Amino acid sequence: MLITDLNRHGGIGSNCHLVEIGPFRLVIDAGIHPKMVGMDGVPEFKKIPDYSVDAVILTHCHLDHLGAIPLVMRHQPEARLLMSVPSSIIATRMLHNSVNVMMRQRDEHGITEFPLYTHSEIERMAHQIQPMPYEKTRYLDKGTEELAITFYPSGHVPGAVGVELVYNHRSIFFTGDVLFEDQKYLPGASFPRKEFDTLVMETTRGRQSRAKDSSRQHELDRLFKTIGKTLTNSGSVLIPVFALGRMQELVCLMHEARRLGHIPKDCPIYASGLGLDLADYFDEITRKTGSLNFRKGVLKDLKVKRMPDMLPGKDPQENAIYLVSSGMLVANTPSYAACASLLDHSRNTVCFVGYCDPDTPGGELQATGHGDAFLFEKLDYICNINASIERFDLSAHADREELLNFALEVSPRSIILTHGDDDARQWFMEQLTELLPKAKVQNLTPLEATEI
Repeated sequence: MLITDLNRHGGIGSNCHLVEIGPFRLVIDAGIHPKMVGMDGVPEFKKIPDYSVDAVILTHCHLDHLGAIPLVMRHQPEARLLMSVPSSIIATRMLHNSVNVMMRQRDEHGITEFPLYTHSEIERMAHQIQPMPYEKTRYLDKGTEELAITFYPSGHVPGAVGVELVYNHRSIFFTGDVLFEDQKYLPGASFPRKEFDTLVMETTRGRQSRAKDSSRQHELDRLFKTIGKTLTNSGSVLIPVFALGRMQELVCLMHEARRLGHIPKDCPIYASGLGLDLADYFDEITRKTGSLNFRKGVLKDLKVKRMPDMLPGKDPQENAIYLVSSGMLVANTPSYAACASLLDHSRNTVCFVGYCDPDTPGGELQATGHGDAFLFEKLDYICNINASIERFDLSAHADREELLNFALEVSPRSIILTHGDDDARQWFMEQLTELLPKAKVQNLTPLEATEI
C-alpha cells in the first residue's frame, strides 16, 4: 500500500490522503485549510491523475476535511462518493455555506480565485453521494480483486467515522477525527478492538495532556459555575463555538442546565445562523438514524433567538448568553462582533470551549494579558481586555492518552501519524516507538508517497 499526504502544508488543515492499495485508488477526505487563501488552501490534487479514483471517502463534515470535495469530484466524476448516512444529510448544506463565505470574501478582499466551486456544482455532486450505514461493509471489485470498506462511528461530530479497509486479508484502519467520550447529544466512538495491520491515527491533542484532576464533567461544572457567576453579577457570557457540533451540544447542555436551575429561566440565549440551521438537519438525523439525541424543540424550549446586530464597545447590558460561531473568533463572524461589543466591560465573560489556532483572533485574545489592549482589525476598533477570559477543556478530539491506549490495544504492525502539529506527532512518535517496539511508526512527509 502507498499513502500520500496531499496536504501540502502538513499539520492540520487541508486534510487529504491518497491511498493506493492493490489495483484500487482512494481519496480519504479533501479539506480546505482555514488559514490559507484560494487554491493555496486546498490539497495538491495534481498528484492524482484524472478519472483514476475508485472512491472518495469522507470521514466527517468539518470543512478542513470536506471543503475541497467538489474539486476532487470535478476531476474524478466516475468515483463513488462514500460517506455515512448522517454526513450525507449535512454535507451539501456545509458546502453551500462555504460557497457563500467564499463569495463574500471575494467581494470584500478581492480574492479572484473565490469561489472555488459553485452552488450548481454542489448540486450535481450531490447525486454522486452514496450513503453507507455504520458497520455495513461495502465491496469494490476490479477483476478478481476485492476491497472491503467499513465505517465505524468515531464520536467527534454527527456522521464522523473511522474507516477500515481490508485487502488480501490485510486490514488498515483510519481513525479520522475521534472522541471516545460521550457528548450530551452524541455517543462516543465505537471502534473495533482487534488487531490491525496498519493504523492511521490523528494526533491533534498530542502536544498536551489533560490535567489529572480534570474530566469532561469537571469542565462542564466549571463552565456553568462561571456562567452563573457572570449572570449574577449582571454580566453577559460569550461562548464562541463551531457551528457544526459544538453549538448543538451546548444547546443541549443549556437545556439541561436551565431545567436544573443553573441558568435563570428569563436569561436570553442568542445563537447564530449556520448553527441554528443545522439544528433542523440534526433533528432529521435523530429521526432517521437514531445515531443522535437531538431535537430542534430544545431551541423553542430555551427561546433561543438569532443574535442581533452588535456594535464595537456598545455592551447591550442585557445579561444574556451568546452562543455563536466562529469558535476561533474569526473576523467577520458573529462571535467576532459579539466579542468587540462585550470585551471592554468587566462584568462580562468570554468562555472558550474548544481549540483556537494561535494565529486566529481567538488564539491571540487568549495570549493577551488582562487589561492589555486588543485590536479588532477588521472592525478598526481597539479596546482594553476588561472582561474575564476563561478556557474550558471540552475538545471534540480524544485526549492523547486515550489515543495511545487505543493504539496499544489494537497492536498494529505499522502506525501512520496524521492530523497534528509537529510537536503533537513527535510525542506520539516517541511514546509509540517505546511502547510498541515491533511496530513501524511513520510521520508522513507532505506530497511524498510512503510505502506501508
